[in-house]
Amino acid sequence: MAEKKQAKQAKEVKESKEKKDKSKKEAEKPSREKDIKIPNRLFGLYKSEIVPGLMKTFSYKNIMQVPKIEKIVVNMGVGAAVAEPKILEEAVRELEAITGQKSSVRKAKKAISNFKLREGISIGAMVTLRKERMYEFLDRLINVALPRVRDFRGLSDKSFDGRGNYTLGVKEQIIFPEINVDKITRVLGMDITIVTSAKSDNEAYELLRSFGMPFMKKEIKTA
Repeated sequence: MAEKKQAKQAKEVKESKEKKDKSKKEAEKPSREKDIKIPNRLFGLYKSEIVPGLMKTFSYKNIMQVPKIEKIVVNMGVGAAVAEPKILEEAVRELEAITGQKSSVRKAKKAISNFKLREGISIGAMVTLRKERMYEFLDRLINVALPRVRDFRGLSDKSFDGRGNYTLGVKEQIIFPEINVDKITRVLGMDITIVTSAKSDNEAYELLRSFGMPFMKKEIKTA
């Protein structure tokens, strides 16, 4: 009887150990999957080609002088949300789908009676992208979204702010493939600001052009 009891206990101990080992392996599986990172195409392009090209163009002596993109701010103003708050909820969902990041709801800083606007009312949404998400969004913007703009002839090179930052306006959110055209109730626009570390607009222009930003070709006037 004692031998049977000992054998039963040993069997139970063995089974519990096997269960623990199995659960441990299953717990380790997701962490290994998370460690796998897909290399960012634009960041690799910046390191391998854009940095050496800009150093040669502007005769930088130090690699730290080469301008870089610091962040991209996507802002969606929804003035109609004053009368219909549900429109803002839809705008927030669409902005999060486009950027892949949770958005921040912006409120009115002061009241404007002519627009029936009260202080503190939610009237827009904003997302600030950095690092991998920033490069991934820029890649989709340049190569997927902008070519889908109707009658697109290139971006203006006059939208720099004098400090190396560039802002472009998008009239329709449906240019992004993440948006299902059949499910939207209203066409909304957005402002996209690309903040760079460039000290001049010329440096910022060359940086963005190197990334593939489709600027309009400058017309050379001949006498």
